[in-house]
Amino acid sequence: MAGPLVEVDYTDGLAMGELVLLGEAGLTAEVVAIKGEVATLQAYEYTGGLAPGHPARRLRKPLSVRLTPGLLGGVFDGLLRPLTGVGDRLSPGASASPPGERTWTFSPRAAAGQHVTQGSVLGDLGGATRSVHTLLLAPPGCTGLVDRIAPEGRYGEDEVLAVVAGTEVRIASEWPVRVPRPVRERLVAREPLTTGQRVIDLLFPVARGSTVGVPGGFGTGKTMLLQQIAKWCDADVIVYVGCGERGNEMADVIDELSQLEDPRTGGRLSDRTVTVANTSNMPMMAREASVHTGATVAEYFRDMGLDAVVIADSTSRWAEALREFAARMGRLPAEEGYPADLASGLAAFYERAAAVRTLGDTPGSVTVIGAVSPAGGDLTEPVTAHTERFVRCLWSLDRDLAYARHYPAVSWPDSFSRDAAAPAGEPDGAAERRGRVAARLAEADRLAGLVELLGLAALPPRERVSVLGGRLIREGVLQQNALSPRDAYCTPRKTAALADALLAVVDRCHALVDAGTEVETVEAVDFTPVLRARDTAGPDDPTAVTAARDTVLTRLAEQA
Repeated sequence: MAGPLVEVDYTDGLAMGELVLLGEAGLTAEVVAIKGEVATLQAYEYTGGLAPGHPARRLRKPLSVRLTPGLLGGVFDGLLRPLTGVGDRLSPGASASPPGERTWTFSPRAAAGQHVTQGSVLGDLGGATRSVHTLLLAPPGCTGLVDRIAPEGRYGEDEVLAVVAGTEVRIASEWPVRVPRPVRERLVAREPLTTGQRVIDLLFPVARGSTVGVPGGFGTGKTMLLQQIAKWCDADVIVYVGCGERGNEMADVIDELSQLEDPRTGGRLSDRTVTVANTSNMPMMAREASVHTGATVAEYFRDMGLDAVVIADSTSRWAEALREFAARMGRLPAEEGYPADLASGLAAFYERAAAVRTLGDTPGSVTVIGAVSPAGGDLTEPVTAHTERFVRCLWSLDRDLAYARHYPAVSWPDSFSRDAAAPAGEPDGAAERRGRVAARLAEADRLAGLVELLGLAALPPRERVSVLGGRLIREGVLQQNALSPRDAYCTPRKTAALADALLAVVDRCHALVDAGTEVETVEAVDFTPVLRARDTAGPDDPTAVTAARDTVLTRLAEQA
């Protein structure tokens, strides 16, 4: 034994990826190498107290998790073991698939003798949450006549509710975490996912079923940004994976989600959230499994025709677990000590994101958002570099913006979105608006070096207005206050109104200077109403934004 690395002698057949229970306590471990009659296992729990001569018992199945609608609103470890009510620590060998005691209201939607296919809806399941409508589906590979189906009533998770072609169907089911759940068809991701964060929805939108990387050094606000997306994005289900981050951050996430009201239903926001917490003080290799666990949970709800979002914070800690275990196994290290299959592992994780047509012929999606925490803020390190290759959107966080108290600190020159041209449900004129805002910011950034070198007064009047315009757009549109009840979330309508208002003001400033008005006179105008519109207007109140714009335009007209 060496930490989570355990070697066992075996005499009967053993397979790669098979689960083994170690010792009297039954610590969960997975076979990762076989040589002769010695198998190498990675243990998903602390191996303290384990000794040579202790027994090892095969489970004859891969690492799997128990899937039920009751996952909604729960907090689990990396193997999907519930953390509610277990005290400070999970006991060694705690079951990864505890039996459920919860009951559900079942309403059949199929009848005995009816022919159904895999993914077909057999009935509705009430009692999960008010936010999410959950279903009982025919499992993958199960096609044929319905032999029997239970009448309407309340049933436990392990009771047989239907028999299809001899296959018993229960509410609870198991699925291997490293095997993507099957779908009928993968679709092109086009429908936008609204995050409620203006800099993202305006400049770097993401489509449902797409992938996002969020790299940023320490203190740039990664966790806060991901928490805001978890709170306010318009997905049906949020799977938040705390992968190797600090426990106090996870505690804050869980506490805030439990207190926030879901704007769609009036219930708790946590009712449509599944939290997988495998923090830095929990078993290292369970951290490696946690991202696959989160993806499996999201696919389970996707198969019901829902839109799910997986937020992994962070994939860097996941990669560090791979590196540590590879070093213990004596594998030849690649760049910066990471294993040679790091890129393959990252690709396999992000590949599970997709907009699909499910086996039941309904649309659904899984969107994956992965944070990257490069050591020392080095964005050229392997995890960041490989992530950029596999994701469709990159929201790069800038340390200088964060230190200047500009949040979210998304760097507009270093970020990109390949989904910007894809979404079909954005507000009218979104592409043109995005281009105009990006052009204004690029021009202001181009002049920033000259301002630092020569001073603002040395620039020609038109360039001085360009610098002013960049500042107004940054402060009035891109900045957002996560602690403000009016500004923490912003609808697409308000985002468009703010952008249009600031663009109109900047265009008017340029027109005045071109007509001969002194640039100092323009710079002296009080732009406060339009800069504060993001705080004074409600989350979906474009009318107040328009009124603020008109006030500033009137002040500018007085200077003509």
